[in-house]
Amino acid sequence: MSSLGGGDDMSSASDLPFLGPRSTMDLQEFSRKPRHNVSVTLGELLKRVGDSTEETYNNNSLELGNHYSNIASPSSFPFILSFHNLSYSVKVKTKMALPKFLRRGNKDNELLDDNMKMLLNDISGEAREGEIMAVLGASGSGKSTLIDALADRISRESLKGTVTLNGEVLESKLLKVISAYVMQDDLLFPMLTVEETLMFSAEFRLPGTLSKSKKKARVQALIDQLGLTTAAKTVIGDEGHRGVSGGERRRVSIGIDIIHDPIVLFLDEPTSGLDSTSAYMVVKVLQRIAQSGGIVIMSIHQPSYRILSLLDHLIILSRGNTVFTSSPSSLQQFFAEFGNPIPENENRIEFALDFIRELEGTPNGTKNLVEFNKTWQRKKTSNSSSLFYNGTKPSLKDAISASVSRGKLVSGATNIDSSLSSSNIPKFANPFWVDMVVIAKRSMLNSMRMPELFGMRFGAVVVTGIILATIFWKLDNSPKGVQERVGFFAFAMSTTFYTCAEAIPVFLQERYIFMRETAYNAYRRSSYVLSHAIISLPSILVLSIAFAVTTYWSVGLAGGVSGFLFFLLFMVASFWAGSSFVTFLSGVIYNVMMAYTVVVAILAYFVLFSGYFISRDRIPPYWIWFHYMSLVKYPYQGVLQNEFDDPLKCFVKGIQIFDGSPLRAVPEQLKIKLLHNMSKTLGMNITSSTCLTTGADILKQTGVNDLNKWSCLWITIALGFFFRILFYFALVIGSKNKRR
Repeated sequence: MSSLGGGDDMSSASDLPFLGPRSTMDLQEFSRKPRHNVSVTLGELLKRVGDSTEETYNNNSLELGNHYSNIASPSSFPFILSFHNLSYSVKVKTKMALPKFLRRGNKDNELLDDNMKMLLNDISGEAREGEIMAVLGASGSGKSTLIDALADRISRESLKGTVTLNGEVLESKLLKVISAYVMQDDLLFPMLTVEETLMFSAEFRLPGTLSKSKKKARVQALIDQLGLTTAAKTVIGDEGHRGVSGGERRRVSIGIDIIHDPIVLFLDEPTSGLDSTSAYMVVKVLQRIAQSGGIVIMSIHQPSYRILSLLDHLIILSRGNTVFTSSPSSLQQFFAEFGNPIPENENRIEFALDFIRELEGTPNGTKNLVEFNKTWQRKKTSNSSSLFYNGTKPSLKDAISASVSRGKLVSGATNIDSSLSSSNIPKFANPFWVDMVVIAKRSMLNSMRMPELFGMRFGAVVVTGIILATIFWKLDNSPKGVQERVGFFAFAMSTTFYTCAEAIPVFLQERYIFMRETAYNAYRRSSYVLSHAIISLPSILVLSIAFAVTTYWSVGLAGGVSGFLFFLLFMVASFWAGSSFVTFLSGVIYNVMMAYTVVVAILAYFVLFSGYFISRDRIPPYWIWFHYMSLVKYPYQGVLQNEFDDPLKCFVKGIQIFDGSPLRAVPEQLKIKLLHNMSKTLGMNITSSTCLTTGADILKQTGVNDLNKWSCLWITIALGFFFRILFYFALVIGSKNKRR
């Protein structure tokens, strides 16, 4: 645990650049200052760092507090995000509809008809640069839905109304470039340090034209701004590994999404689950971000007195309707004019939320309060948004250009074309191969710090190999030995695929991190798929070598060195195909237990139709398609051909023909007489040394001669690529962060 107050102790607040010295806690202490004079941006700090080397950077730390007063200047082209008449309804499944006369009062958010429910009902408002707009309300009031609507996380076909920035409708692609969305849950890699987490985010979100030293300087500036200096070298941690505190973790979650200095920042309940001090420090960070020239829009359940003093604009929702929208200082006037004044010693926001909750329990609900808010807002139309600008209202292009020139990199969009059409906006900050390298580096670093995951899989493969080696020790070439060899191959190939099932949690643990990062174009989905396919190869090679070395010579398999190398190739191909198949299923099924159940069941079917339990020519025609779909069929068939393809090797000689029949217990002399009689009957000479069954005969009997071993190898490898491609499409379809 980092030493930042054992969690987030306010006693160290004076050491944090965004808090400053403390004074007595009264209303004047937290009075809001005008937000029009913006603070220094990360980009401006970076310009001061210049092209300094790492050595200079280490000797001269960034002191944000000293720079704020020197660099801060009014924004010539401030931003204002407006939303008008937002409405959103969803279909719900009702088990049983009550008669109309039994239904409660006509509430705006009740079912529109038998299967529609209104989540947002004609919501309007605006958020300004340099300010924090907070969306408040009880659980189920529509806070997160409104944040999602503004952040373009609801399908345009389902959402009614308009969202504009400086009067221009925002295209989805442009919004992704200039904004960031911080989810309610802290989705972070547990074994990376705070500094590493932010550095990887910088490598994803900042353009390749920016040098490594500048990216590092930007990360350090952000660490200072977030108050994470003492926790920079501490791992994030999880249930099994001690790491940073909850407040620090939340600030890291914010940091990874603001590394590129976005213009608009959306946050879904950033203070959820935090104590009051940690929550205050998080909102204080958001205040600093807003003052640096951004728009901060957040949802919050019930802010404390101190947090309320940091907020500039409130929207209070009740079951999808707006019941209040103005500054916190207007609460007393609003409720006084409504006829329910806030008592002098009462907490303003607690009174408002409690009063709204009481109204929700009445037959008429908050309908009167909603209507009063509309009337009250019309009275304030004289304070229009045009007063926010000092001069002519700027275009969106001019505002973004001015913002970029002040240091906001906007995900690599360092210059703005004459048009803001989608074709002129860079979608990703870096090329394809850079994304791949960064993803691979991060995954390998995280895996190296959790060696127990690969260790368990390696141990399972080695133990399985040792058990098989001791059971099938030095098999001979007798008919019984042939039968045992076939059984060994069937079990070995199926076990290879079953051990791949242990990789199911790998993507499921990263899934929500992947969705968060790709939602705002941190990297390409194709880069993620290809990178993870490549970094899986070393572990696959190690597991294959371990299993092949443990079993091949111990069992006494044929072929020598060339046979061993081909057996090893099939082990690599099998692990590759199995890993790809399991990865694909983890991209389709999101529940770990359900994924395990489905994987085990499907692999059982693959083994059943592989050709071991029932040969290919005995499988019913209506099931033969499953035989060719079986992943186990091709490696099983290939290793059998590798074992029995020697035309000079004999497996059944003379009297050995009786070993598989009841005549096995007959004395040897009688067996020789039987062979003599058979020779006379068949008209051929059969002695005790005559070869009756070769490897080709065994392959024909087992029905594995429809494809040669090389074809089986290439098909197995191709199936691995096929499932990786399916995994990519599963990510494209399943990782869309938009409500319908």
